[in-house]
Amino acid sequence: MKLNKVAIITAASKGMGLACTEKLAEEGYQLAILSRSSEIHDLADKFGGIAVQGSTDNVEDLTRLVDATMETYGQIDVVVNNTGHPPKGELLELTDEQWREGFDLALMNVIRMCRLVIDHMSGGGSIINISTFGAKEPSLSFPISSVARTALSGFTKLFANKYAKANIRMNNVLPGFIDSYPADKETIKNIPMLRQGTPKEVAELVAFLASDKSEYITGQDFLIDGGLVKAL
Repeated sequence: MKLNKVAIITAASKGMGLACTEKLAEEGYQLAILSRSSEIHDLADKFGGIAVQGSTDNVEDLTRLVDATMETYGQIDVVVNNTGHPPKGELLELTDEQWREGFDLALMNVIRMCRLVIDHMSGGGSIINISTFGAKEPSLSFPISSVARTALSGFTKLFANKYAKANIRMNNVLPGFIDSYPADKETIKNIPMLRQGTPKEVAELVAFLASDKSEYITGQDFLIDGGLVKAL
């Protein structure tokens, strides 16, 4: 049974993005999905949605996705901003270009998408950003991601403060080590639940934040990390 709700999902062809696509399709959302992979078209056909092949750090690709969504469905109710991984490296050896690339990928992707969809969410809606536990407990293993997604948490607070009165919500999902990228034994030993999470578990949280069940929740960071982050 189709809901009268439309969801955009980016980086939707594998991992957490694919799990979110499958879950929201199961929930009955009409889908508009984006990925660099040409497989995105087959995935859209599978779920009766539409697809655009492109990248989350390219504003022209995001524009094509939003335009196609409006042309096909006439509305946007949910946006799931998933993306790739920023460059890694030694803190002071990362170049200016790598920092710019990382911020384009993990912060500006959300800001640009918000500019594109905000006027199409006049009836309210939910924007969910897939972030990382590093936003709460920065790691030298992925410094650009930690910094960019800490900034994303700040942007989310500002967005929530401005747009809550229009019933447009924004929240961040902060996964720990998810098994779409296998971790070593030492890393897993430091997770209190002694295992990695699954993309499906992340998708369940995303589906909750997309739904009316979370209609009084905005501006928040939700850790899903098996107890990894020790900070209060």
